[in-house]
Amino acid sequence: MTRESISSIATALVVGGGIGGMATAISLAERGVRVDLIDLDPEWRVYGAGITITGPTLRAYRRLGLLDEIKQAGAITNKTRLFRFDGTHLHDLEEPVIEEGLPATGGIMRPVLHQIMQNRVRALEIPVRLGLTVTALDEAEGGVDATLSDGSTGRYDLVVGADSVASGIRDLAFPHMGPPQPTGQGCWRISIRKPPGLDAGEFFLGHDNPCGITPCSPDNVYMWMLTRHEERESFMDDEELFTTLKGLLADFGGNAAWIRDNMTRDNWINYRPLAAALQPRPWGNGRVVLVGDAVHATTPHLASGAGMAVESGLVLAEELAKADTVDAALAAYEDRRFERCRDVIESSVGIGRLQLEHRPPEEHKALLEGALMRLNEPF
Repeated sequence: MTRESISSIATALVVGGGIGGMATAISLAERGVRVDLIDLDPEWRVYGAGITITGPTLRAYRRLGLLDEIKQAGAITNKTRLFRFDGTHLHDLEEPVIEEGLPATGGIMRPVLHQIMQNRVRALEIPVRLGLTVTALDEAEGGVDATLSDGSTGRYDLVVGADSVASGIRDLAFPHMGPPQPTGQGCWRISIRKPPGLDAGEFFLGHDNPCGITPCSPDNVYMWMLTRHEERESFMDDEELFTTLKGLLADFGGNAAWIRDNMTRDNWINYRPLAAALQPRPWGNGRVVLVGDAVHATTPHLASGAGMAVESGLVLAEELAKADTVDAALAAYEDRRFERCRDVIESSVGIGRLQLEHRPPEEHKALLEGALMRLNEPF
């Protein structure tokens, strides 16, 4: 695919090698920008189970040129099956196809998705330096001098902060912003082999703790469960994670029960409290700009965190290619992204609030369907 070249900048530093950072680095490099990518993890790893990839997320990855690899390595389907928590089948949601030739929905293991993106970064010969972050930024004379944590320095036309919900770039350059706020819920995840006969994503409803299963490959799935978060003084160890999740699944039937009865201590199990934030405008400060969770961190209720991060990387590069100046490009990027990200975050947090308040399923359905319809719209 031919990309319109960028003339407003020649060099960029992308801080953070996760989904948003890699999407941005790829999008800029394909338009002729010399990109340096740094990540704090010296081994450039990713932890996590699977990831649900909705139609809008698949559309973003198609624009990034990675759809075929995701289809090959993940699991693609055209529906989601809804069950009562005891395993009673309610009905199937036929997922809309939002673009011709685009799969409706699916899932992939998060480490596999990162590997696909890392391979593209390497194919574009983007220099990657690991175990590093930025400790100081000094903007002057049409550029930014960045000091890295190893004492080295570099001068760039643009610095992109894609360094997670705990963004150091946000702390350095955006004093009007703050950390994400807890939502009151926590999310459990487990990676496990696929239950026999499962051929689509599944949601289990009507319980205080809703859960779902996402196929991520021919042989593997991940299951998530949302619970009320209780503050505690220490993290759960592996044994407590195992026994607690097994107990939380006691009331469930169907494939959720199969996972409960077949899970072992060797399965990857994780729990984390949920937090979200739509950071206040502006998202750019001179020649420093934020993308992804650093500026629009959401919860998993719409399965859209990754998709929003990829979209932001794509839009930033598109606006830099259109505009004559960096200021104009960053303003246009923010204008295109702010309301869409606000809708995703407010809808996701709103669904979580309904769950915490045990509101009727009809209220959940109305909020969820409305948000998903808007997500399907072009970005």
